Formats: sequence, structure tokens, C-alpha cells
Amino acid sequence: MTEQLELRPAVVVVGGSRGIGKAMAGAAASDGATVVLVARSPDGLAAAAADIKAGGEVFTVSLDLSGDDAARQLETFLSANGLYCDVLVNSAGYGLRGSATVLPAGDQLGIVDLNIRALTDLTLRFLPGMVSRGRGGVINLGSVASFTPGPYMALYYASKGFVRSFSEALHQELHRTGVTVTCVAPGPVSTEFLERSGANRAALFKVLPKVDSQYVAACAWRGFRSGRRLVIPGFSAKLAILITSLIPSALLLPLIGRLQRRSNDPCPCGSGKKYTACHGARHRSAERIAARRG
Repeated sequence: MTEQLELRPAVVVVGGSRGIGKAMAGAAASDGATVVLVARSPDGLAAAAADIKAGGEVFTVSLDLSGDDAARQLETFLSANGLYCDVLVNSAGYGLRGSATVLPAGDQLGIVDLNIRALTDLTLRFLPGMVSRGRGGVINLGSVASFTPGPYMALYYASKGFVRSFSEALHQELHRTGVTVTCVAPGPVSTEFLERSGANRAALFKVLPKVDSQYVAACAWRGFRSGRRLVIPGFSAKLAILITSLIPSALLLPLIGRLQRRSNDPCPCGSGKKYTACHGARHRSAERIAARRG
């Protein structure tokens, strides 16, 4: 017990070397918190730590979150540096745009591994300590994608659905414990994610307004400190969620599919041909029939 009291609280930001994670670390540091940045790239971590100038001390740990032992290694690092996880920010994750039948299965399983398994492992590792101390909490990065299935980004949308459901359930379970679990569900954000996932080439992400990662981080941190269950940064994200809730699935899913699919994408039928050169017309006819039946 004495050893535990000697440890200092830290905000642990997983995926903290860039994007929303880096912005979240900056928001916590500006609040005077000791911050621990976790990511795979040592160079990216060093650059991010150098950019976070305001507030408390910054630690970095290079860790491959896809490893089964990652959560234990992180806990060991914290203890060795006289820290404990007071607030966990799970912002690591990735997505891929394309048909589930065309994208490499291993890459798609990687989405499940990072977006779901690693997030769950870290949350379950540090949450009991938070409850025993009666303070702290978890901020999980979700997405407006969590509110609907997403053809041509099927696993990414599904993984964010898990994050939101898991987070909201934990928020309720931990009511009156002093521990808060907040899910942040932004729309498209101006980060490297859009380019890395290939989503920037889809019409859907070209027409939707984008917000800045600093704005998302500020909303997330403020909402978490207020004990919010769900934070949706920006009017456009709230409007998108409202609109999708009002459109029947039989109309919504073909629409999302068309907006996320490109005409020169490989056809999902497995022929190896481009979508329009194969039997895209047949797919479109099937979509119209399904919409009429819906």
C-alpha cells in the first residue's frame, strides 16, 4: 500500500505520437498532467514529446500493441518510472478502405487486433486500479462510423461499433465509483488516418466536413472531465448521426457503399477485374431492387 501511494498519477496516451492521440496528450499536459506517450515508432514519439511543451513531464515508451504482452509491458514501464495509470487514452487504431473479399485477410484481422483486442486488454489491465483508487478513467476513441455499418470499410466501422458499445456499458457499470469511461465519436478529422486508410479517395470523405485534431482533443478532454458518457465533437458529426438514424438501412447501406466504393476498385466478386468493367451494373440493379423491397 505504501509503495502504491508513492507512485505518481499519469495520463497514458496510446497512439500518442500523432493525430488525435498527440493532440490529447497536449491537452492533458496543458492541464498539468504527467503524460506517457505510447506508440511503435521511437522517432515519432521523440518528435511528439518535443512538441508537447506546456504542462507536466512527458515520458515515451515504444511498444508494439499487437503483441499479447503489450499491456503488461506498459504496466511494468509505469511502475519502473514511479507512475501509475490515472487516465488511459486509447487512440491507437487504423482502418482500410476496400471490399472485405479483396483486402488481405491478415491486414483486416490487424484492425480487430489493434482496434478491439489491444484496446480491451489495456482497459481491463488498468481499470481495476482506477476503481480501487476511486479516481481516473478511460477515454476511448470511437467514430461516427460506430452508428452504422460501413460497406467497403466493414471491419473499421464494426470495430468502432464495439468501442462505443463497450465504452458506454463500462460508463454505466462504473457509475458512482469516481471512475469515468468516455467514448469520443468524431466525424472525419484532418489527420494522416484518411490517407493511410485510403478513405481520402472515397467520395464520402470528400463531401463530409473535416474537423481539426486539436478541436477533437479539447472536446474530448473537457467532456471526460465533466463525466460525459459520449462526446461527439462538432455540429456536422451530430447532424450525420441524426441523418443516418432517420434513413432506413435498405437505403442507407447502398448509399454508403456507393460513396465509399470507387469505380476502379477491384470487384468484390473475386474476378480480379475493376468494378465497372466486371458486373457493377448488376450490383447496382441489385441495390435498386433491395431499396424497393426495403
